[in-house]
Parts: sequence; C-alpha cells; structure tokens
Amino acid sequence: MAAPETTSTPSTLRNAFGYVFSFFILVLIGVLAFSIRLFSVIKYESVIHEFDPYFNYRVTQFLTKNGIYDFWNWFDDRTWYPLGRVIGGTVYPGLTLTAGTLWWLLNSLNIPLTVETVCVFTAPIFSAFASWATYLLTKEVKGAGAGLTAAALLAMVPSYISRSVAGSYDNEAVAIFALIFTFYLYIKTLNTGSLFYATLNSIAYFYMVCSWGGYTFIINLIPMHVLLCIVTGRYSSRLYIAYAPLVVLGTLLAALVPVVGFNAVMTSEHFASFLVFIVIHVVALVYYIKGILSPKMFKVAVTLVLSVGLIVCCAVVAVLVALVASSPTKGWSGRSLSLLDPTYASKYIPIIASVSEHQPPTWPSYFMDLNVLAFLVPAGIVACFLPLSDASSFVILYIVTSVYFSGVMVRLMLVLAPAACIMSGIALSGAFDVFTRSLKFQLPATSEILPSDAGDSSSESVILQSNGAKADKSEDSLKERPSKKNKKKEKEKEKEKEKEMLKKEKENPEMSSSRSRAERKPLVLPVEASIIAIFLLVLLAAFYVVHCVWAAAEAYSAPSIVLTSHSPDGLHVFDDFREAYAWLSHNTEVDDKVASWWDYGYQTTAMANRTVIVDNNTWNNTHIATVGTAMSSPEKAAWEIFYSLDVKYVLVVFGGLVGYPSDDINKFLWMVRIGGGVFPHIKEPDYLRDGQYRIDSQATPTMLNCLMYKLSYYRFVETDGKGFDRVRRTEIGKKYFKLTHFEEVFTTHHWMVRIYKLKPPKNRIRGKTKKSKMKSSSTTSSKSSRRRKKNPWH
Repeated sequence: MAAPETTSTPSTLRNAFGYVFSFFILVLIGVLAFSIRLFSVIKYESVIHEFDPYFNYRVTQFLTKNGIYDFWNWFDDRTWYPLGRVIGGTVYPGLTLTAGTLWWLLNSLNIPLTVETVCVFTAPIFSAFASWATYLLTKEVKGAGAGLTAAALLAMVPSYISRSVAGSYDNEAVAIFALIFTFYLYIKTLNTGSLFYATLNSIAYFYMVCSWGGYTFIINLIPMHVLLCIVTGRYSSRLYIAYAPLVVLGTLLAALVPVVGFNAVMTSEHFASFLVFIVIHVVALVYYIKGILSPKMFKVAVTLVLSVGLIVCCAVVAVLVALVASSPTKGWSGRSLSLLDPTYASKYIPIIASVSEHQPPTWPSYFMDLNVLAFLVPAGIVACFLPLSDASSFVILYIVTSVYFSGVMVRLMLVLAPAACIMSGIALSGAFDVFTRSLKFQLPATSEILPSDAGDSSSESVILQSNGAKADKSEDSLKERPSKKNKKKEKEKEKEKEKEMLKKEKENPEMSSSRSRAERKPLVLPVEASIIAIFLLVLLAAFYVVHCVWAAAEAYSAPSIVLTSHSPDGLHVFDDFREAYAWLSHNTEVDDKVASWWDYGYQTTAMANRTVIVDNNTWNNTHIATVGTAMSSPEKAAWEIFYSLDVKYVLVVFGGLVGYPSDDINKFLWMVRIGGGVFPHIKEPDYLRDGQYRIDSQATPTMLNCLMYKLSYYRFVETDGKGFDRVRRTEIGKKYFKLTHFEEVFTTHHWMVRIYKLKPPKNRIRGKTKKSKMKSSSTTSSKSSRRRKKNPWH
C-alpha cells in the first residue's frame, strides 16, 4: 500500500504546480492583451475612435441616464430627419448593456468613472476575456500547452488589435469574445455530452446574437460541422446533445432580441440549422432502432424511417422555398449575398460596396494582420489530422470558412484571427513538444531525471521506452510464447481492458487523444537539429512580438477623429473634426438640421448634438440617395433639395490642402452611383472624362458645376495662388467662382471640414412677379395659338 502512495504524491504535486503555473501564465496573457491596446490612450488621449463607436457611446449615455425601459422605447428624432429612428428595435444591445452594467457595478462600488471612460476601456477588457476563451477552446482540442500558446498569440494579433484598441467602442469589442466562448462551450459539450454545458452554450449564443450581426456565422458553421460528423460516421449521443438544445433554446432566445425577432426563423441565414436539425433526428432514430431490432427488421425500419425523413425534409424545403420566393433576395440579407457572391454588392447595392471595410483584402493585409501566423496555419491544420477528432475537425472547418469569408470582406479578417491563432498555437506547441522531447531523450544528464519530470503522455511513453527497456523486453519474452490454456484467458482480459478503456474514453474524450499519443512511437530528432529548430522558433516568436507591438503603437492606435503627421518640422496634430463639431454646437440652434454624407452622421449627432439627415446606419437607401443626388446636382437644384428637407447647414470634408485622402471628393463617385441608383437622371459617365475621374481642367462641365466640387474648392485658390490639390496631385480646373445659394460660415484651421449655410429664398416683389407672369402667359398663349390644331372630337 505504501508504494502507490509514494508514486502518486509526486504526480499530484507536479499537476498542482502545473495548474498554478498555467494560471499565472493566463493572468500575464490577460495583462498583455489589455496593456498592448493602451497605446492610443498613452500617445493621444482617452477618446472614442472612428464613426460607429460614437453612436454606441451616445446610446450608452442614454441608457445610464434614463434606464433600460426608456432605452427599449427610445425614438430618436435627431437622426434620419424627418423619419427618425426607433433605437431599441434597430440596434444590437449587447455592447451597450455590457458597458452600462460595468458602469453601474463600478459606481455601486464607489468607483466614480464616467461613461466615456468605461466605453473607452471596454474593448481592452474583453480582449483579455477573448484570450482566456481561446485558451479554453484550444485546450479542448489539443491540450493545455497549445491553449496557452494560442491565447498568447491572440492577445497580440494585429487583426484583433485593429478593432479592440482603447476607444474602439464597437460591437466587435465584445462579439469576438462571445464567438470564441460559444465555440468553446460547443466543443466542451461535444467532448463531455453534458446538458449543463449545452444550456450554457445556448446562453452564450444568445449573448452573441445580442452583440453582433455576425452571429449568423455561428448558426451556420455548427450545423456544417454536425452534418460533417454525420456524413463521416462520427454520430454520437454527445453530438446530439451539443446541437439539438442549441437550435431549440438558442433560436427561442435569439427571437427575444428586438432587432432579430422573427428573422431567427424567417430568413435564409437560419434555414441550414433547421434542416440539419431534422437530419440529426432522423439519424438518431435510425441508431435507436438499430439497437432494439434484429438486422432484418432493422433494414425494413431504416427504409421506412429514411423515406419518411426524406418526405419531411422535402416538405420543409418546399415550405421554406414558398416563404422566400416572394423576396427578391430569396430571404438573404444584402451583406450575406455579398459574401456568397462577391460581385453582388457592386452590381445591385452600391451602399454596401461603398464601405471601405466591405472591400476584399489585398495579400499584404494578410501579412500585416497575421504576420507569421499565415505560415503556421498550414502546419496547424496538418497537426489537427494527427489524430482527427470531432473537436479538431470543427477547428479545421472554422479555419477553412473564415479564410474564405476574409477573402471576400476585409472586415472579416477579425473572424479569421482567432482561427489562425488556434491553428498556430497547435503547430507551435506540437513543434516545441517534438524538439524538447528529442533533447530530453538524448541528453545524458536528463535521462535519469525523466521519470519525475515528465508531464504529458508523450514524454511518459519516451520514458517507458528509454528507462524501462529491460522490463519491456522481459515482459515481451514472457508473452511471446504463452501456453494454450492461458491464451483464452489473456484474450478475455484484453477484451475487458479494451471495453473499460472505451467506456472511459466515452466519458472523457481527452483520454482517446492521450492514448493515441502514448501508443504512437515518439519522433526523436538529433540534438543539433533540435537546438537550431528551437532557436529559430524563438526568433520567429520574437519577430511576431515586435511586429505586433509596432502595429499596436503605430498602425492601429491613432484615432480617426484626431489625425497626426510627422515631418522634419516635428509632429503635426489635425484636430479639425472636433473643431467643426464644437462650432456647430456653439453657433447653431438646437433644432437646426445638418446635411453631410452618411459617414459623419453619428459623430455630428453625438458631438455637436444636432439633427442629421442620414447617418452610418444606412437603413434607408432612398434617403441616402437623396443626399447623394443633392451633392451631385448643380447648386440651385441642390439648394432646392436641401431646402425641401429643412436643412440649414451643409458639412463637407476636404483634404486637398493637407493631403487627407479620405475626403468627400474621393468618395464622390459613390454619391453619384448611389444617387443614380434611385434617381436615373444622375449618370456616372457625365462626371468622367474618357472613363477617368478628374478634377483638373480636363474635368467635365457636370463635374465642375456640381455642388460637391463647389463646396470643396470654394476659395481654395487663395491658399497658394494655384489651387493645387495635394491628394489628387493636380491643379483644380475651376478656380474662381462664386456661390449663389450657399454661404461659407466656417472652415477649420487646416481646411479639413467646411460648413456652409443655405441662403434664405429671395423675397418676391409683387409687381415684378405680376408683370413677369403676364409676359410669360402672353408668350405661352401666342405659342400655343400658333401650334394649336383642331380637335376632331369637338
């Protein structure tokens, strides 16, 4: 009895030390994920970034001030004038409710932080949570070592940093954590068959639905994996428990979100989950019948079940086709169709194609956002096949689908980042395992210490082969020639052991992977090759860390509302956006309406507190096309359009003086395309000279006389005497002109934002109007009398 206790005590101490060590590593990874995203606050200031986060910040302010019930019923009359917008029914509330809850908890603990501060730091906090969720997911697939490596990689990956720096208060800040955690709970349920984890998985999916419209990726990827397992003969009760509650409970919870509602069961994005739900029940029924019937009866029953199941599937498909046949998009949303057909948005929905983050990425963007992970992913895919399990097949399916979607839309590089980190973590962990094991196996100083220091199954197999060689040989020699009487007993014992092992593997699937690793003969490399390989891997990791820190500090930390540039004179700061919004806030009436392109709607509403015509929600294409048509029209026609919308001020962004490329002149062709899609008299060729977009002397008269050109280049020649545009790198075509229906009221310090006021309509002089009417009536009557012909019906 004493011997087992002495052998078990070191192993338990070793396991306890490993758990504590892993815990501290995870804490450090969380600190790293949080701190690497603070460059924007350290270098600039604590400020909200980009455009959409300002709307989320404004909604969070309303939530914390008025409460959740007023938030659900809030009708915002400062957006989409004169239509307005119901905020509670058109927004994904996950981010807002999360930040509001954090603010409430901190203030209840007497930590008086402002709402803006909580919003700024929400993304870095949840990036740490996402790293820990990645550890849990990868641990379920390939063990703790791979999990720690994947978590460290995700904490620093530039693709995720670009959407989670401090101040990036967008839906993806919490949605990526929800995505990874939902996948973890699905794999955990698949490995354990626990209904408890299946319920948690549905709740995590509900949080994902509340947070981001990308939840459709989950509800399509998991059915694909379930169908893959069924087709490859991997069906089990654990698979059923992992999937069926998710479809039923998850769909019911998703329908509770107002912005989703009945779309959870009425749109084509969700139909795949229902079809696979029917298929898995048919398969489960077949397996159940197989266990209770004889083989002959089973064949008859299978034929009956399959025929009934096929009829049910055909009936469901027919119902679904009937439901979506009336829709011109067959039940798919515009963004989903643009993912399935990359040319769809450019052909039919220019408003989607006009967004820069909806464009396909270039090859350099993969190496910028993933760096060395792009080279490690293939190795991770190969490692997942050795051996192939349900969990590893899910990860393979995840990386394949995310690579495709990221190739269609650069925004979805964010979905690719966790998959790339998981695969790279598996590859790096496996490589370090092989190289360090080779050193332990061949170095004489460590060969005696191996039995006490080995931690995982692979090293234990090496120990048994190295230190227990004599014992193995003696046992083999005894087993080589067993007696005839003992053969049956030995076979029975082996069968009993195999049955016990299979039962344990079903209860704990991790044992199957450890058993296969233990049974496999370990790969041993020469000492020199192992040392060189470890050095190269460490060097590769160092390059990755340096690149990630540079990307976090330089590439993705600058807020779009405050711009900087470096020159021989030093650092130049361009704070024109906040200067313009402050002018609007202090020099205009509260009820004044401001017209601009939709990119700046959220910022104008949040920072200037003024009513806008369109904003970044882009839910009404006709309204946006009206603004685009006004910008594309001559000055008088544009004034009439804006005057009919009760607009008092027009805001344009111009970068020709300082070289800011994301100005309205560069976006102008999208205004023409969107406006022309609704109002056919706006035609893109009228603004092009021989198919080229020009603003110089060769520009078309339509281009030189449109409102956008005039508002951008009004008095621009006074800056240098030539009117040289630093973005387009040419002199403007029309330098001297006057405005007849608009007047300039404010231009920022660097000319980046220009604000114009509509002139009031001219007073009509009664006498002149009567004379002009008399003259016009006399001329028209004379012309009509000349052209008049006899009416044969009188």
